[in-house]
Amino acid sequence: MAITASMVAELRGKTDAPMMECKKALTEAGGDMAKAEELLRVKLGSKAGKAASRVTAEGVVASAINGTVGALIEVNCETDFVTKNDSFLALAQAAANLVAQQNPADIAALGALAYEQDGFGPTLEDVRKGLIGKIGENMSFRRFKRYADGGKLAGYLHGTRIGVLVEYEGSEAAAKDVAMHVAAMKPVSLSSAEVPADLVEKERAVATAKAAESGKPADIAAKMIEGSVQKYLKEVSLYNQPFVKNDKQTVEQMLKSTDSQVKSFTLYVVGEGIEKKVDDFAAEVAAQVAAAKTGA
Repeated sequence: MAITASMVAELRGKTDAPMMECKKALTEAGGDMAKAEELLRVKLGSKAGKAASRVTAEGVVASAINGTVGALIEVNCETDFVTKNDSFLALAQAAANLVAQQNPADIAALGALAYEQDGFGPTLEDVRKGLIGKIGENMSFRRFKRYADGGKLAGYLHGTRIGVLVEYEGSEAAAKDVAMHVAAMKPVSLSSAEVPADLVEKERAVATAKAAESGKPADIAAKMIEGSVQKYLKEVSLYNQPFVKNDKQTVEQMLKSTDSQVKSFTLYVVGEGIEKKVDDFAAEVAAQVAAAKTGA
């Protein structure tokens, strides 16, 4: 029986499986739609294994806040297209809720928690694997942060790619403004003293190289280096940054004026630090196109 494009489209609509997988299943099933759908379901497990080696540099940040308990999580996938998939978005939100409610110790513990979606389960990890097969892309839980120390919480999501949680005392409006400020200005710490040592050393190395190029005397070069480092510390620490809504005052001054205090914050930017293997993805697409032309 000839496998038509409309048959492939119908099976794809039912399963969300990749087009080539749908065509193969229909061919194997002799055009029987129900049998082809069953074949795809059976193949989902092995499909998840194949996809699991691919880089997940896209994704979303999801958050959950319930009183003084909250969570922020980054869930990755391979392409921006999947970040708009309802099943993927539901998985990300469920993961954020589970982190807040169940307090898992790590990603493995999170995956072991009870959760069912789209006919998959009984754990979150089972749902993740099932959706990899259904959607045809690798996806992974990358990192999460949970707050439950009794402080008030405010959050801000910039689309689905940037997420912030702020632990605070005082004004909720001020805390929400700080969360938005963090998303925009991306500080790395609350104060200059808390900037990670490795970042300070990197900046010092750059400043030292620039000072050496300038040919200035050693004492002046040393002042140049120290000046550059101090400038950097102010630029990347939240309290010292000019407030995004009023650059005539620092964030610290704004907080004092509202009798508020930020205890800590978490900022997640999707894909930060993940190397995208663009060439590999392009080669994969080319291979699929070639396979389609030969009817494989």
